[in-house]
Amino acid sequence: MRAQRLADLLFLGSTYRGSQLDNSAGSRFWARTRTYKGAGTTASKNQDTYLLLSCSSPPRTMTFAILASFVSALAALQVANGALTRRVTCADGSVTSNAACCALFPVIQDLQANLFDNGGCGEDVHESLRLTFHDAIGISPAIAARGQFGGGGADGSIALFEDIETNFHANLGVDEIIDEQRPLLQRSNISAADFIQLAGAIGVANCPGAPRLAVFVGRQDATQPAPDLTVPEPFDTVDSILQRFEDAGGFTPAEVVALLASHTIAAADHVDPSIPGTPFDSTPELFDTQFFIETQLRGTLFPGTPGNQGEVESPVPGEIRLQSDSELARDSRTACEWQSFVNNQAKLQSAFAAAFRKMTILGHDESELVDCSDVVQQPPPPASAAHFPAGLSNADIEQACASTPFPTLPTDPGPVTSVAPVPPS
Repeated sequence: MRAQRLADLLFLGSTYRGSQLDNSAGSRFWARTRTYKGAGTTASKNQDTYLLLSCSSPPRTMTFAILASFVSALAALQVANGALTRRVTCADGSVTSNAACCALFPVIQDLQANLFDNGGCGEDVHESLRLTFHDAIGISPAIAARGQFGGGGADGSIALFEDIETNFHANLGVDEIIDEQRPLLQRSNISAADFIQLAGAIGVANCPGAPRLAVFVGRQDATQPAPDLTVPEPFDTVDSILQRFEDAGGFTPAEVVALLASHTIAAADHVDPSIPGTPFDSTPELFDTQFFIETQLRGTLFPGTPGNQGEVESPVPGEIRLQSDSELARDSRTACEWQSFVNNQAKLQSAFAAAFRKMTILGHDESELVDCSDVVQQPPPPASAAHFPAGLSNADIEQACASTPFPTLPTDPGPVTSVAPVPPS
């Protein structure tokens, strides 16, 4: 891959003494260009080249000639910077930043037409996003330190070793989306590792309010399955969940909360098998902040049968609440970060995008991958403002953040909200 040039402009020379300029040495303008090696090349030291423009007159009496020289230097640097934004036109007319990304456009078209209902944000999008996590989180340096295979992270093992990994209790149900994706994967001509993460990012971008997620290619496929017990369960303690994320990739408690924004478009099929497709908030078709609002409402009911492992009472008919979500929303280490997403769509988007980027390359060196994030379409804007479901209000909030009051939100008008199941694909 060609080297990229990044141009920096520095001003050195005159210094202030009190309120006076010291121009005894004259004014000097340094133009510096720095060469970096791009992804896919061997590492090398940065190479700096300096261009010196000098003048004997102080800046306050800068002559037109010196200003012209300065502008010329800036123009030269902008030309150098142009290499950073050079675009590639693919055979199908699509434009991207790297020729290696051209192979993704036919895959994206296939995903949208044959898996995501031509741009929908439905069950297959939810499940594809879930699969990105269940594949990537299968890595444990702690296990590797004991001399055992600790997993390869985002390496496609969950699809390549489906017969093994889908029998892990935490992966219950992911076999369905693996089987739906398999024909598309087989005709994609990209690795399973790349395909799983691409499908999740493209699907999420169909959802109103979602961020534009990172896409990388160049991952090597797994040669053995991930170890069991690397995927957190809804009945795990907060201590256990935070420790698992820290082990997998050094995720902070705030990043764990950010990743759980995925539940804003999620539904549960197997926590209570009597009510498949039960969403975690009242707007499962939108990537919004409702999940972070509604998990802090006082639970009063079970949407189906009570007594299921990993489930606690929810506040809205037709909505399911995981024990792990409830406890993370109320734990002192995570409660304020959880609440901070309420009615803050911009923070939700940026935090989830950053945490997803970190997750999607677990087990890989980012410098060895190609960034193809520009192939992801721009998601639709948010479709609604933060609110309480009809019949509920601030009085129903179980305040957990000790430092900041819960935001005041409007309540939907009309009869008490009841949430319909997410239709199957």
